[in-house]
Amino acid sequence: MLLHIPGLFTREEVLRIREALEQTDWADGKLTAGYQSAKAKHNLQLPEGHPLAKEIGTAMLERLWSNPLFMSAALPHKVYPPLFNCYTAGGNFDFHIDNAVRQVKDTTERVRTDLSSTLFFSDPDDYDGGELIIQDTYGTQQVKLPAGDLVLYPGTSLHKVNAVTRGTRLASFFWTQSLVREDSQRALLFEMDTAIQHLTRDVPDHPSLVQLTGTYHNLLRRWVEV
Repeated sequence: MLLHIPGLFTREEVLRIREALEQTDWADGKLTAGYQSAKAKHNLQLPEGHPLAKEIGTAMLERLWSNPLFMSAALPHKVYPPLFNCYTAGGNFDFHIDNAVRQVKDTTERVRTDLSSTLFFSDPDDYDGGELIIQDTYGTQQVKLPAGDLVLYPGTSLHKVNAVTRGTRLASFFWTQSLVREDSQRALLFEMDTAIQHLTRDVPDHPSLVQLTGTYHNLLRRWVEV
């Protein structure tokens, strides 16, 4: 399941974040790539633990955990601290699959990468190229979202970032370990939760709502891992 989550940050917030990112020092993105990914990765990245990454990342996580769409679709258990990248002057990241497990820097905590996310801080008109290309069960998807918007997709997906041929593409990326490991099960629960929300809004007194809500929670109880 690929999901567009709009407006995680406002236009004014995006401008402040982008200004801060443009003024900071970047490192080679290969530092956080696995062995195979490092061969395909050509971009810049804020070092893990960078004060600016921590500051913006904390704000991001606060927004995510209060965002109903993210919570319903991801059913998050743990989120890897957000990382930040910069693509410019031909920077790109060829096709790869993210590592299955990531260990949080300077801790013993590990996060299974069930879901990948990219939050855009540059508007599509600010740069040429830089599309996030995702191959999933529905074919090849091309993603280039407005600044402040996020895309959520399965961590099992083969994906790449096209070369940026003009301007600069600033973004954050991170992984989520879900309470429900399988993408097909999460998709079913998300569709059911969405239907329940629509029925609650349109026919709040319908007697089937209790049964449908109970079925949702019984499926969640069957599939959840804690």
